[in-house]
Formats: sequence, C-alpha cells, structure tokens
Amino acid sequence: MNTAVGRFAPTPSGRMHIGNVYAMLAAWLSAKSQVNPVIGLPGRVFLRIEDVDGSRAVPDADKWIMDDLHWLGLDWDGEPVYQSRRSAIYREALYALQSIDLDADAPLGDRSHVSGKVLVTRGDSSVSAGRLPDVPKGSAGRFPLVYPCFCSRADLRAACAPQEGDRFLIYPGTCRALLAGDPNEVRSRLEARRRHSWRIAVPDDEMGGGSVAFDDRVFGRQVFDLARDVGDTVIRRSDGVFAYQLVVVVDDLLMGVNDIVRGRDLLRSTALQVWIRKALIASGFAERYGIGSDDVAESDRGDAAGKARPVGTSVNPVYAHVPLIDAPSGQRLAKRKRSPDLGVLRAAGVEPEQVIGYCAWLLGVRKSDGIGNCGAAGPVPMDAQEALERFSWEQVKTDVSDRKLTVNWESELVSPKSATVA
Repeated sequence: MNTAVGRFAPTPSGRMHIGNVYAMLAAWLSAKSQVNPVIGLPGRVFLRIEDVDGSRAVPDADKWIMDDLHWLGLDWDGEPVYQSRRSAIYREALYALQSIDLDADAPLGDRSHVSGKVLVTRGDSSVSAGRLPDVPKGSAGRFPLVYPCFCSRADLRAACAPQEGDRFLIYPGTCRALLAGDPNEVRSRLEARRRHSWRIAVPDDEMGGGSVAFDDRVFGRQVFDLARDVGDTVIRRSDGVFAYQLVVVVDDLLMGVNDIVRGRDLLRSTALQVWIRKALIASGFAERYGIGSDDVAESDRGDAAGKARPVGTSVNPVYAHVPLIDAPSGQRLAKRKRSPDLGVLRAAGVEPEQVIGYCAWLLGVRKSDGIGNCGAAGPVPMDAQEALERFSWEQVKTDVSDRKLTVNWESELVSPKSATVA
C-alpha cells in the first residue's frame, strides 16, 4: 500500500494570511490522518516553495513561511524544494511534450488515453531546436501537442472573458488556427524571433473532443470537457518563465505527491493538470525519472474500478478541493490586498492554538462532547495534533459553501468565550 504524500506549496510573495493557513492545515491533516497499515506510520508532507516566477518573490518570505509553519506546529518532511532551482527539469519536460502530437487516428498501441483521445510520440526533437514539425495545411487529424502563441495579453483580454468563479481564461485558439492554416507563417515568425509563449493543445471538436474526469474528496465526481471548459493553455510564458500549470504537475509527479489538497477555485486547473500529467507519461518523461509502466498500470487499475482510491499514486493522485475563505467584503483573501497576516496576529499576542483552532473550525472540525455531539458552536483553540485526532473529510463535506469571515473575525479568533467552550 502506498504512503500518503501531501505538500505545502506556498508562493513566497509575502507573509501567510489566515486563508493560507486554512489550506495548509487541510493538506497536513489529510496526509497525516492516513496511516500506512503496513509500516504503521502516517503520511508525509513536503514543503515546496513556488518561486518559479522570481518577479513575485519577496525577499525572506520563504523564511517567514517556514517560521510560521514551525510556530503553528505544521511540520514537514525533508528539505524544502525551491522551484527556482529546477529550471533544467522544467525545460526537459517542455521538450518532452514538444515531441508529441495529438492524433485521433493513431494505432491503439501508440497512444495514451484521456476519454478515448490520443497522444503520439513523434520521435524527434525539432521543436526543442526552435523549429516546428511538418503540419499539413488544414490538417485536423494530427497536430503538435505544444505550439507557439504570438498573442499578447491585450489580445487575450480582448478575446477572452474570464470564467465565473475561478477567473479562468479559455483561449479562443487564434494561433492554433494560424498554425493549422498557415504553418509557413508561423515558421517565419519564429525565424524572425517574434516574442511568443508555448501552449499545450487539447483535443478539439474536429478530433472528437475529449474529457477529463476525477473524483474529489469534497466535491465528488468532476467531469470537464477539455475544449469547452479548459482550452489550450500556456505552459511557458513569452518572458521564458515556466507556467504554474506545467511546473506544479512536474513537481508533484517527481516528488511522489499523491494527496493533493487545495482551494476549490483550482478544480478546473486540476482537469488541465490531469491532461498534462498524461502527456508527460506518454512522452516517456516520467519513466526517465524512475516512474515506470508498473506505476502507470497500478494507477489505471484504480481508475477502472470506478471508485475513489483511498491512497493515490504520483501518476494518479487523490484530490481534495476545499471551500474558499472570503474577506468580510466578499472578496478573496489575498496577500496583495494586505489581508491580515500571521506577522500581525503574532505581534498582537495571538497563540498558535487559536489560529489552528480557528482554521480547523472553518474546515468543519469540531470538538465532541464525548457522545457524538458537537459541543462548540464556535472556534475552540487546539493544537495541530488535537485537530488531527478530530479530523475527517466527512466533516468538510458537510458544508461545501465558501466561508466568509465576519467583520470581527480577529476578535472571534482570540475571544475568551471561544477559548472556554469545551
């Protein structure tokens, strides 16, 4: 049986706020609550500092994050992993994806399935050398999985409306159509060193479409139509920075993360990441890092059973997306909006048990009166170990609506009344 492996994945753009702690507590509780019966040990949690975009990183923010996690009692295993030190790995992953085509007519033995669609290894590295493979004009049956996009941000804002809820932009396919209709024009632009990003393609309607399905511990079965709900997505930006959607899949895959917990605003991103993960496996990238056919076969058996697996694999993780935490104004908590952070709370004398207890209460974790009834209507101070003893995903599923902080939430967090409720 696999050991559950979760992760903290903070962006070092500032001090953690209460919403960050809430999400990290959920990830920690999920992994640590799963004891491997063979070895008798709980799951592990890794710390990954997501600093791939150096422009967003605040000096020393990684140290603040680690200090706050220690203060809260949320331990992690091993040394922190920094994305900024893994560019060579991400480049290798990009090259691997650039060696693949979408092909609806490929022989069964040469393809990897996501709802019946196919990925075919081309067997060359022409794209990584700055050139494109041959694309027959007007071809619909076969198309590069990764293609250059020359659209600017202004172009995208004019052409795409963000999706309600997660602000996801679905690309209209401008440069995909250009490559299919006039590949020589695309080659000319590349030779002229026109600024461009790289997008990963999804099966379109002409290829018969494609869908991704996964089971979520909180929101249940999720099914996304890749073309309609996700669209072709940037995996390397025009400034050379590797995009979140690629690096998070590469890191989770290679770090052995099989228990992924995050906010429900990333449900749609999960569908895209399942697609990227399948493509990386089809390319042979995962196998080069010791993730072989046996891992893939075991993962596929879990899917075929038609039920959520208790413990995932790095090839096919178990997902849990938790409700979001909104500010009293109704807006999402965010570091850039200067939401009250742990530095402010700690300076005010707030204790770690009060923060853990408040975040556990937001998750739905309640103290019991000993006979199965909840004995506290509000937050109750507790340490991480006490929260772990009371945690279950069934509690979180009881209410999947987003949580909204009250105007007086900071007072509630330190309220003497809440501290005395048993």
